[in-house]
Amino acid sequence: MKEILNIDYKKHVLSNGLEVILHKDNSLPLVAVNLWYKVGSANEVQGKTGFAHLFEHMMFQGSQNVPKEMHFKYIQEAGGSLNGSTSNDRTNYYETVPSNFLEMALWLESDRMGFLLPALTEEKLNNQKDVVMNERRQSYENRPYGLSWEIIFSNLYPENHPYHWPTIGWMKDIENYELDDVKNFFKKYYAPNNASIVIAGDIEYNSSLKLVEKYFGEIPAGDLVKKPTPEKQELNETRKIVHEDNVELSRLYLVWNSESLYGKDDAALDVLADILFGSKNSRLIKSLVFEKQIAHEVSGFQYSAHLNGSFLIIATAKPETELNEIKEVIFSEINKLVNDGITDEELARSKNSNKSSFIYSLQNLSTKADLMNNYNTYLNEPNSFHYDYERINNLKSEDIINAAKKYLLKNYVELNIIPKGK
Repeated sequence: MKEILNIDYKKHVLSNGLEVILHKDNSLPLVAVNLWYKVGSANEVQGKTGFAHLFEHMMFQGSQNVPKEMHFKYIQEAGGSLNGSTSNDRTNYYETVPSNFLEMALWLESDRMGFLLPALTEEKLNNQKDVVMNERRQSYENRPYGLSWEIIFSNLYPENHPYHWPTIGWMKDIENYELDDVKNFFKKYYAPNNASIVIAGDIEYNSSLKLVEKYFGEIPAGDLVKKPTPEKQELNETRKIVHEDNVELSRLYLVWNSESLYGKDDAALDVLADILFGSKNSRLIKSLVFEKQIAHEVSGFQYSAHLNGSFLIIATAKPETELNEIKEVIFSEINKLVNDGITDEELARSKNSNKSSFIYSLQNLSTKADLMNNYNTYLNEPNSFHYDYERINNLKSEDIINAAKKYLLKNYVELNIIPKGK
């Protein structure tokens, strides 16, 4: 397995600070271009939230040499695909194109890194403000259970914590975006020394590096970015919030502060989540959905972010079922796991499921490129596939039990979303 997960690559750092990671895979005539900016909602401050997500939109609105909407048009007409995403900790933009269109993809990415601001106008900003506000209405305010995440995280973290606000930003902040603030945010964070690019696929190392130098090399570095360094977060009390929403079924959310990405207990919490609610054979789904039949569905996950993590359990109640009844069963199963342990079969099944999902994901070139950027950013080693695999493979039963004791017996946030008027 170590040989399969050992990925050859070459890494270079341009004079302006841009990290360049090249991986050659000539199995298909495709190339993935994956650009990470080390900026997310955690780099924002109260009163000025949502800028990183805004740029996920603005970066497709045209730059000095690429008219509006043409980034999409050029890539799609070449037979490629593209997108971007924003998280607490990073923003990424990525394309997969036939390998003979690599130069075009690099030109497009470099033009918006180095030459976005000349094309950033008040008109474009106002247009995208409306788009983002509408997105927020559709995904948050007007969507059943849509406000759950921002309610949870604004209670899990204090107001001054970088994870307190939603990635999309508060509506009031979006309404008040000013062009100068937006430009200053871009100047600070969207510079080559705050970015890394992975080029993976049907490439040659020397010619690909020359193309990167050609298109990115003359973009000037920005000021050194200070990374947020909040204290490790723990709740000093359990918090319960009841929120009425336009929903048919009540839903229970239980959320604990947990381990950060690649932390000591991160992998154990992934397996714990799978044992509790990862499949129809998991403890909570078996108990709540099939045996007692008081929950319509049960889900959750270990959310591993860079500065902190959170462990979530989500249960949607059957009609006429009280959420407290579901909550009692959940804590009964948690206590049973802590006191009695887990079976060898549970551990093996969960580990195998996690490992097979990981191996399967690497068949996708775009996923492999994104993981290399992830590893480079957080582990300082793009070829960390074997390390990542072994985090799960080396787990023992006591690791899972200790993780449950350490995190799930502490204070938590409880959110009850109930039908209006109930």
